[in-house]
Amino acid sequence: MLIAAAAVLIATLAATGLVLKFLHRHAIFDHPNKRSSHTGLVPRGGGLAVVSVLIVAWAVVTAPENRIEVGTVLLAALLLAGVSWIDDLRSLPPWIRLLAQAAAVLPALVWLGPKGPVFHGLVPGPLDLALSGLVWLWFINLFNFMDGIDGITGVETASIGAGIALIASRGLGFGLDPTLAATVSAAAIGFLWWNWHPAKIFLGDVGSVPLGFLLGWLLLNLASDGYWAAALILPLYYLADATITLLRRAARRERVWKAHREHFYQHAVQNGRSHATVSIGVGVCNAALLGLAMLSLAWPWVALFAAVAVVCVFLFWLSR
Repeated sequence: MLIAAAAVLIATLAATGLVLKFLHRHAIFDHPNKRSSHTGLVPRGGGLAVVSVLIVAWAVVTAPENRIEVGTVLLAALLLAGVSWIDDLRSLPPWIRLLAQAAAVLPALVWLGPKGPVFHGLVPGPLDLALSGLVWLWFINLFNFMDGIDGITGVETASIGAGIALIASRGLGFGLDPTLAATVSAAAIGFLWWNWHPAKIFLGDVGSVPLGFLLGWLLLNLASDGYWAAALILPLYYLADATITLLRRAARRERVWKAHREHFYQHAVQNGRSHATVSIGVGVCNAALLGLAMLSLAWPWVALFAAVAVVCVFLFWLSR
C-alpha cells in the first residue's frame, strides 16, 4: 500500500507539471469574476493529471476478484471527467451535468446493492439503494461546490482518503483493498504541491467531480460494511458547510446551482484570512475527525456527537 501510494504521489506531481505546461500553451485559464476567490489568471484543469494517474493506479492495484466492479467505477469516473472537462471549457447546462452524474452513479449502485444496506434498516431495501444514489449525487456536487480556494480540496481529499485507508487496513471486514483509498490520498498530496497558495493551477471540474464520485463510492462501501459513523464523520466538514449554505440559499429562493461566495470558508477569506490559513484549518479539523472516525469503531454515537461539536466550533471560527 505504501509503495503504491508513493508511486502515485510522484506520478501526480510529475503529471500535474506536464498538464500545467499544456494549459499554458493552450491558454486554458480560470478568469476571475465577482464570485472568485482569486484575482489573476490561473490555469484550470489540473484534474486531468490527478484523475489519469488514479485511473491507472486503481486498474493496476485492484485485486482480480474486484476488477469488474472497480472497472465499472473507473469507466464511470472517466465519463464524468470527460463531461466535466467540456464543462470547464464551455460551461454546460446544469441538467447535462446532472444527467452525466446519474449515468455514472447508476451502474456503480448495481454493485453496492448486494453488499448490505447503507442505512442499516432505517428505510426499506429498495429505498436504501435509491437513497444511497441520491446521497452520492449530492456528495459529488457538494465536493465540486466546495473547491473554491487554494488547497482546500486537496486537503479534504487527502484527509478522507487517509481515513478510509486507515480503517480498511485494520482488517475489519471492509470489502475492498485499502490501497484504493491510500492512492486517492497520495494523488491529492501530489497535486497540493502545485495547488497550495498561491496556486499555480486549479483542479477544475474535471478533477473535483470525479474525485467526489470516487470518494463517495468508497464512503458508501464503508457504510454498507457497517461503519456508517466513520463514513459520516470523515467528510463531515464538507457535508456541513455545503449543506447549510445550500439550505440558506434555498430559503432565500436563490438559484442554488449558481456559483456564489457564501460558504463558510469563503467568508473566512473575505474577512481577511489567507487561503493557506483556511486550508490548514480544514486540515486540523479533519485530523480531529479522523481520530473520531477511529473512535467510532468502538463508540459510534459518542464519536458522531463529538464530531458534530468539532465541526460546529470550526464553522464558528470560519465565520468570525
